[in-house]
Amino acid sequence: MSADPSLRPPPSSSTESTGKIPSNDDIRAIGEIIRDTRNLSAEEVASILEYQRTHGVRFGEAAIALNLATTDDVLHALAEQFNYAVGGEERRKSSPELVALNQPFGRQAEVFRAIRAQITLRLQPDLQSGVTTRRALAVVSPNTRDGKTFFCANLAIALSQTGGRTLVVDADLRGPRLHEVFGIESKAGLSTLLSGRRGESTVKPVKGVPNLFVMPVGISPPNPLELVEGPAFGLLLMELLNKFDHVIVDTPAAEYGADCAVIAARCGNALVVARNDRSRVDDLQDLVETLNATTVKLLGVVMNEF
Repeated sequence: MSADPSLRPPPSSSTESTGKIPSNDDIRAIGEIIRDTRNLSAEEVASILEYQRTHGVRFGEAAIALNLATTDDVLHALAEQFNYAVGGEERRKSSPELVALNQPFGRQAEVFRAIRAQITLRLQPDLQSGVTTRRALAVVSPNTRDGKTFFCANLAIALSQTGGRTLVVDADLRGPRLHEVFGIESKAGLSTLLSGRRGESTVKPVKGVPNLFVMPVGISPPNPLELVEGPAFGLLLMELLNKFDHVIVDTPAAEYGADCAVIAARCGNALVVARNDRSRVDDLQDLVETLNATTVKLLGVVMNEF
């Protein structure tokens, strides 16, 4: 992660050592947030501005260089200013796989933003074909440990950062992991709803990430395929699509059976995740052929190098 995520300094004429935050609106906002977070005195702010002017660096970088702020302080100042979720040190330790949140200016996060853009374009309603209803997106993979859950979690974060209400559903009833990645409880979830039971809320907001929600599996059932094949799953997806702007669905690996193809068909859209130097071409081809034999729209294949 870059240690220089703050904004550019204003012209030198506004960086005199007066102890005041520069008049440029963006810089003033960042400076004020950092000042309030660290409870900086006027003298400390003045020393930051002097360092900024002398070295031609950004306000946040100057504060870090003088040990008056940390990288986390600058990231959270940006997050507050632009309503952009950023994970702190505690989140990085507890949820290291959430790179789009923990390292928002890193290369991996930028890749997820690029994938987000491609997916958003491909999910636009097709007016020519008459398909105008929104559909969920199933993320599938040939084998376990292909990085499918890692991909789902970070894609959901990237989508939520655009401001749309985003839900990521753990439909991997055979080996659920999303609740571990996000650090949420999984006492009730998808299996609870599909088995016709009600109780505590099955949709969990992700702490510190506006617009992002997770539906965990709940208790892993003995009959996973039967549950996703039943009409309840399709009806649930329709209800969720009315409440959320984006619905991403994690699935079991194809090696476990027909679950992922059934879920993808219910969702309407699918994206295949394969692992670099690990996924077998034959397995990948078989999965793509299986999906093409259904009504699902295959958006593409992503090669995971994580």
